[in-house]
Amino acid sequence: MSAELFLELGSEEIPAGFLPVAMADLKRLLTKEFEKARIAFEDLRTFATPRRLAIAVSGVSLHQERQELNVAGPSVKVAFDSEGNPTKAALGFARSNGVEVADLSRVETDKGEYLHLSKVVEGRPTAELLPEILPRLIGSLSFRKSMRWKDLDIRFARPMHWIVALFDGAVVPFSYGNLESGKISRGHRFMAPEAFEVQNVEQYLAAAEAQFVIADPVKRRAMIAEGVEQAAQQAGGRLNPDSALLDEVTYLVEYPLAVTGSFEERYLALPRELLITTMREHQRYFTLVDEDGALLPRFITVSNTKVEDPAVVSRGNERVLRARLADAMFFWDEDRKVSLESRLDALKNVVYQAKLGTSYEKVMRFKELAADLAKQFDEAAVALTERAALLAKCDLETGMVYEFPELQGVMGREYARLEGEDERIALAIHEHYLPIQAGGELPSDSVGAFVSIADKIDTICGCFGVGLIPTGTADPYALRRSALGILNIVLERGYHLSLPALIQRSVALLESKLNRPAEEVAADVETFIRQRFFHQLVAQGHPQDVVDAVFSIAFDEPGEALARVEALAAFRSRDDYQQLVVAFKRVGNIIKGGVDAAIDPSLFEADCETGLFEAVQQTTEECRQLVAKGEYGDVLQAVAALRAPVDAFFDGVMVMADDERVKTNRLALLTAVARLLEQVADFSKLAD
Repeated sequence: MSAELFLELGSEEIPAGFLPVAMADLKRLLTKEFEKARIAFEDLRTFATPRRLAIAVSGVSLHQERQELNVAGPSVKVAFDSEGNPTKAALGFARSNGVEVADLSRVETDKGEYLHLSKVVEGRPTAELLPEILPRLIGSLSFRKSMRWKDLDIRFARPMHWIVALFDGAVVPFSYGNLESGKISRGHRFMAPEAFEVQNVEQYLAAAEAQFVIADPVKRRAMIAEGVEQAAQQAGGRLNPDSALLDEVTYLVEYPLAVTGSFEERYLALPRELLITTMREHQRYFTLVDEDGALLPRFITVSNTKVEDPAVVSRGNERVLRARLADAMFFWDEDRKVSLESRLDALKNVVYQAKLGTSYEKVMRFKELAADLAKQFDEAAVALTERAALLAKCDLETGMVYEFPELQGVMGREYARLEGEDERIALAIHEHYLPIQAGGELPSDSVGAFVSIADKIDTICGCFGVGLIPTGTADPYALRRSALGILNIVLERGYHLSLPALIQRSVALLESKLNRPAEEVAADVETFIRQRFFHQLVAQGHPQDVVDAVFSIAFDEPGEALARVEALAAFRSRDDYQQLVVAFKRVGNIIKGGVDAAIDPSLFEADCETGLFEAVQQTTEECRQLVAKGEYGDVLQAVAALRAPVDAFFDGVMVMADDERVKTNRLALLTAVARLLEQVADFSKLAD
């Protein structure tokens, strides 16, 4: 027999960004509670609006599963004293399991005689357990920011106003803060604030919709998408696609209504990104374009209230937008009165970070780094790169970026274009901030790539140099994102870039700012970036033991490391892969780091030694050429051919011979085999 559990938490308006995470957490935490309590269930569905967070669980068992326990206790020697009386160990073991010492049995093991408990724990009714589980579940929910209210010792995203908790149609009775669970929910705050009774999830969804609440975010998102598309067509344009905004607006409203508005055409003279950002980021408006993709002086907003006259809503939104666009036009006109380059000196008065100096000092540092990169990979672009680096942060001193910080880089690009700067320079001013999120867009031009890498490595090395190192819960300077940005740019553009060399150069430029030894800073930064790369590759599906095996040997160029990972991962498909790993692990286990000695063929005592030596010589030359071309898959195939002479060697001689010279010579021969393997990976790290 099974039943349905329904839980709804009603509150004041929860920030839209909190809700998707809260829904996932609610599902995960309740699953964990049920598994721990041995309560079977079939499926979970979550719902959320700004004023409610809910979950429905179908097929919930009416009883816990019975449990058969077989628990090992202390040894009999420890459990009883010399007179046969139970000690604290026996008494404690029995008490913790809810039985008497007399109920315990004794079992004989390899280690002696031990106390043992075998018992069956019958399952309790689920209805009895839920009043314990649900308050604990609510208290386990966490948010980026939580609130306390009144004098209560509880926290939630916003103050809570009601709790609906039903199991098999009956109220699950419990208290949480100043609230008692019940079966009463509430409708839309303005259009239908009356309470309504909940019986089950399907009735709840229908009753809520009758009260102007679309509780299912999937349905609400579809309604918004359809509504804004229709509104765009009626306005004579096409919707400018924006799935992220659609996701956000879904959690801003309970009952969506698309409303169209307009603004003066003169504002279309402003940069496209500025207009979109002003409408999107500040007002949550959808933008419209014509058939050629040009912006139209129209927008669509999604209202949370159904009104008799949508024009009233439209005029109100137009009035707010008009004020913002007027400010933007003012800053646009004023900023253009002063050149970007003339703002460079102003950065001398802007503190980048208290211990790392001004923004001007940072620019001077990463300009040198960017120029070094250009000299390595695009010498014709050195001058462009230096110019782009000089101008990269100048728009931080413009009125527009001061008012709209999210437009940094974008406005620098637009002002540079107006001032006649080379298009690659203008593009780099914007693209040096890329990527701005995991998997985000990367610089499209080498100039932007050089400045981006330089800016990011300066940030990482600077923060590590003054002790601003990310923790498990905090990364205020987004150093993890910067590290992945560097790696992804290098990989995407195919640069053969030595990360240790880049790090050392950056640390050297920061020498006067460091409060830690330079060598220590460089080593920590290299480890940090290596770890980010490791986690990224594993997350992308590369076997963890393969990545570990590759990263355990020399790590210099990200592209070269990735090539070795891909080659070794492909090598695993060989039918004899396991036998090869076992054979080569045996080599590593015997040499224990290897010996630094030349191989002397005159000390060979068996044909198998000569055979392995000749095979190693041939393979060494072959691998040297393959490594130079980066063909690591072929390197592995060549080394795999050594398995037969290695096996013959182990079968034919004893490595640890009594004659010290012979033993050392044989270890040197095996060391040569290991060194060939280490051109790709540390085989000792691979799973058998």
